[in-house]
Amino acid sequence: MTHLPTKEEKHDCCSLPKEEHQHHKHHSEYKGGKYYCPMNCEGNKVYDQPGNCPVCGMELVQAVNYPDVTVKEYTCPMHPEIIKDAPGDCPICGMELVPVAPTDSIENTTYHHLLNKLKIALLFSIPVFIIAMSEMIPNNPLYEVMSIKVWNWVQFALTLPVVFYACWMFFERAYKSIITWNLNMFTLIGIGTGVAFLFSVFGMLFPDVFPAEFKSHHGTVHLYFEATVVVLTLVLIGQVLEAKAHSNTSSAIKELLKLAPTVATVIVDGKEKVISIDAIKKGDTIRVKPGEKIPVDGKIMEGTATIDESMISGEPIPVDKKKGSAVSAGTINGTTSFLMQAEKVGNETLLAQIVKMVSDASRSRAPIQNVVDKISKYFVPIVVIISAITFVIWSQFGPEPRLVYAFVNAVAVLIIACPCALGLATPMSIMVGVGKGAQSGVLIKNAEAIEKMNAIDVLLVDKTGTLTKGKPSVEKIIALQGSEVELLSKIASVNQNSEHPLATAVIKYAKSRNVILSKVKDFESVTGKGVLGYVDGEKISVGNKKLMEQEAVTGFSLVTNEIIAEQKQGKTVSYIAVNNRIMGYVTIVDAIKNSSFGAIKELQSQGIEVIMLTGDNDNTAKAVAQRMGLSNYKANCLPQDKLNYIKDLQRKKKKVAMAGDGINDAPALAQADVGIAMGTGSDVAIESAKITLVKGDLKGIVKAKNLSFAVMKNIKENLFFAFIYNSIGVPVAAGILYPFFGMLLSPMIAALAMSFSSVSVIFNALRLRTVEL
Repeated sequence: MTHLPTKEEKHDCCSLPKEEHQHHKHHSEYKGGKYYCPMNCEGNKVYDQPGNCPVCGMELVQAVNYPDVTVKEYTCPMHPEIIKDAPGDCPICGMELVPVAPTDSIENTTYHHLLNKLKIALLFSIPVFIIAMSEMIPNNPLYEVMSIKVWNWVQFALTLPVVFYACWMFFERAYKSIITWNLNMFTLIGIGTGVAFLFSVFGMLFPDVFPAEFKSHHGTVHLYFEATVVVLTLVLIGQVLEAKAHSNTSSAIKELLKLAPTVATVIVDGKEKVISIDAIKKGDTIRVKPGEKIPVDGKIMEGTATIDESMISGEPIPVDKKKGSAVSAGTINGTTSFLMQAEKVGNETLLAQIVKMVSDASRSRAPIQNVVDKISKYFVPIVVIISAITFVIWSQFGPEPRLVYAFVNAVAVLIIACPCALGLATPMSIMVGVGKGAQSGVLIKNAEAIEKMNAIDVLLVDKTGTLTKGKPSVEKIIALQGSEVELLSKIASVNQNSEHPLATAVIKYAKSRNVILSKVKDFESVTGKGVLGYVDGEKISVGNKKLMEQEAVTGFSLVTNEIIAEQKQGKTVSYIAVNNRIMGYVTIVDAIKNSSFGAIKELQSQGIEVIMLTGDNDNTAKAVAQRMGLSNYKANCLPQDKLNYIKDLQRKKKKVAMAGDGINDAPALAQADVGIAMGTGSDVAIESAKITLVKGDLKGIVKAKNLSFAVMKNIKENLFFAFIYNSIGVPVAAGILYPFFGMLLSPMIAALAMSFSSVSVIFNALRLRTVEL
């Protein structure tokens, strides 16, 4: 018996049969020309060539590569880890591979290839069906032209192109599934139609071997050539419909790819030159004309603009930009012309990262898929056993001709069962849902995040950059001795080496007042507390009360009452100490995002407890929490405090989401069941999170929650359809209704129902594209 790969082995290319290993090269990461199975049978395994998934037999589909969108990659709708660079079948489930981020020409290649085969199948199947059905006509006129034996040979001849050309791929997939013991839909189709075809050939050549109940009154054996070709043709019709529908499931990725222009106008030696975007280099000066798409990420050097960023952020209102403003690839310029400097090109652009994230997420597996996989593993063997039992029961207890009924019903059981409907239920919804999220400015790292987001009951939010705009500004500086300008120079100098938003605000304020900065020595950034350093021989400390206590600073009583009054207004106040003595303070304000108020109310109305975690002091935190309508908050939080707070909630069986934007939020984002990063935040925070909000406000969390609910509901609908279909279809095909209603299910009707089940799951998943978030 062929060795059945373990779960771990399925993630290793060595688990494939030798011939499969030679044909497909395994890569841990896909780049150009990689194929995977959309059912994730083998984790993240990808292939260089198209073909069939070795586990489920489905056709591999293509992964996305950016910016070289001409690279063709195919993957399997049921096994996304199967990636190949040419069309073919999935080596796991046998399904036709579909492009991951295809151009229309790639999609049409696969679709038209199957469509051409379907035309051949119909051309030969229809005459076979007519010949076979003519037996039901009294005084069959065809028998006046030729005898039934000759017509049987005609059926045989017409069946050959269908079996050995148009639909031969189904038998190849069935054979591969058996020798690798990855039993799937094509195992059942291959066995069912193969038995019917071989029975018919044998009955035509050796009629005397069969008992009388298999023969007609003409003395010839009842043949099933028409059942063979019609079943195969109906299955092929289902494959064609699936190929057409699959192109729609990746429509979001295709639309994202279309956002990138193919050329750009670069300024070279003072002259404009049109070049391919692939030739753009960092530092190039680019002219963006009215109505053009911005080719790469960068900043405006000259002019102003109104940019439509809806295709990336999901927000319909254009954004005004001025000199120094950042602009992103794929967004659309308004009615003015401007010069920009290229800062991120190729795969570094925001658009490229979005495309890659969407592609990766659409190929990932949701935890619910593990349950489906366990069921599917035993599905085909159980169906084969039911088919065998059906044959035995009908042959022993059925009406005459018993063996005919036994044979037909056993074949119908094999053909109507559809493990593909089960396998497609989750991946199709994930693929469409992830794309929908990307179009709405919600980037999802993997399918697990979608499933977990639906179960969230507690949302933790950072204050700065999450609830607030993350653009703090200095309101005032109070100096206890000397001038404010002198004190500002000291704290601005020590903040030169810090990337914290508060430090940036101080530097910006100092520059606006033309303050001269000095060199800083022995600079130290104390996470969650502040900064230290020596300026002109004096030790300067700027930060919160914890930093002051750590450094044994004296003189708190001089400013305590004033600082508390400022904090109670929701302002952030940093103490200023010179040589370990309080010399004043700086008040910093950071406006709350208007969208935060409505988003929090909406989340609370959905039963989610929203809690604010902030490194700010208790007075400021309380003031902000009251304005936001939050009954629960935690102040003076260091990164470790946020992490431990999440762990405590998780120990209480809470499902926790954490939203933040800073480096200090990264540990908490990674620990949370779902980490949500503001797209305006740090790269570390975004990397640690499972969901990224391009726009960077809490409305995106509402969208993410609504999306996760819609996707999980859609998956459950798909699974319900698949389970109900098989639960009803298999017993009906076995003849359970015959004793009560005299009804039997023809193998041809079974094939039609089987094809419909997979297609219905796909089209149900496509409904997610219309969901309002």
